[in-house]
Order: sequence, then C-alpha cells, then structure tokens
Amino acid sequence: MARLPRLSVTDLPHLVLWQGHNRQAVFSDDDDRQAFLALLGDGAAREGVEVHGYALLDAGLWLLVTPRREGVLSRLMQGLGRSYVRRFNARHGRTGTLWEGRYRATVLAPDRVLPALVLLDHEPVRVGLAPSPEAWPWSTHRHYAGIAPLRGVQPPAPWWGLGDTPFAREAAYRQRVHEGLPPAQAQGLREAAIKGWPVGDAAFLAALAAQTGRRTQPARPGRPRKRV
Repeated sequence: MARLPRLSVTDLPHLVLWQGHNRQAVFSDDDDRQAFLALLGDGAAREGVEVHGYALLDAGLWLLVTPRREGVLSRLMQGLGRSYVRRFNARHGRTGTLWEGRYRATVLAPDRVLPALVLLDHEPVRVGLAPSPEAWPWSTHRHYAGIAPLRGVQPPAPWWGLGDTPFAREAAYRQRVHEGLPPAQAQGLREAAIKGWPVGDAAFLAALAAQTGRRTQPARPGRPRKRV
C-alpha cells in the first residue's frame, strides 16, 4: 500500500519526532545540542514556524511546533537536516547521513497540546538520560516550570489558560508534569507521531479530513465494501 503523504496543516500544532539513522547518536555533547538549537531558532524565525517545545535526546529529538504558512514545516526540517549534518560531520570528522530518512509528525487538536508538552518533558527520563524532567537542561521543561526562561520559545494558546499569572501558570504546569500522562495516552502520542495519524476527538478528525481531503484515521482491516 502506498504511503500517505505527510500531513501538515497551517496554524495547527504538530508533534515531530526525528531519529538518528539506525538509531545512532545525533548529539555527541552539549556543544552539538547548543548548535542545533541555534539553527532551529534561526530556521523557525525565517520560515514562520512557532516553536512551543522540544526535547533533545542522544539518538533523536522531539519538537512541538506550529507552522504559520503552507509548506514551511517541511522546509524547516530539510534545512535543519542539511545545515546540522554539515556541521556535525565537519566537527566530528565523519561523512554520510545522520538522520533517519523522514522525520515523523502528527497534527494535534489544540486540547492535546499540553499533554504533548508533558510527553516531551518526560522523554529524557523515559530513555534514561535524566532522573527527572527538571534535571535535563535540553528540553523546554525548565522554561515552562519557571526555572530557566528560554528565548524563542512561544507558549501555545492553551498555556495561557493554566492560570491568571505567570506564577500560577508555572505552578499548574509543574503539577501536570509531576502527575505525568496515563501510559496509554503517552504511548498513543508516540505512535501517532510515528504513524502520522492526527490526534483529537471525532469532530476534530472529521473537520480535518474535510479540510485536507485526506483520511485522518486508519482504514478498517479487510477488503473495502463494494458500492451497490
């Protein structure tokens, strides 16, 4: 079966997963991570992509972003791939590819954005890089928790509903991260990013299908029904 084209929708949040080729490391040290973030910030500003969150791991990364113009997410990722690989290969004396062939991404309903941020915060803990979200400096957790502000990170719209003051929003967010996500919800978000199926309720998925002309849910198994 032919692969469906990657879905990208202007003005909706996207959860992005980018992994190293054969799961190899894409960041060797903090200098690599800092360089990637600089390239991400420049590219996002140039293309018109809002960066809401990220989690840089060893063998890959997660992003939570909103493209504000058609086609800009793909251009951002392609540009990042080329520029970062050139720098990484030159710095580490290597050649060849670094990234998996395609980045993975899924479109999120607005009410799934905060759970996606919580997911990103917990990924470094899940893969054994840190004992807690606040212990990992290469995610946006510290920014939203009020520990260390970051330039270039733009809170998604649902963030402002967490409280009337910055202190209240940060406290509410820290509580969400402390509680974490139900395992099924966390796994559902990961699988959605890998497979590319949008995440939202039935009304959101139906509206998205009508807008894009593309299926937003997997087809039921079995042969399609014959039309009468």
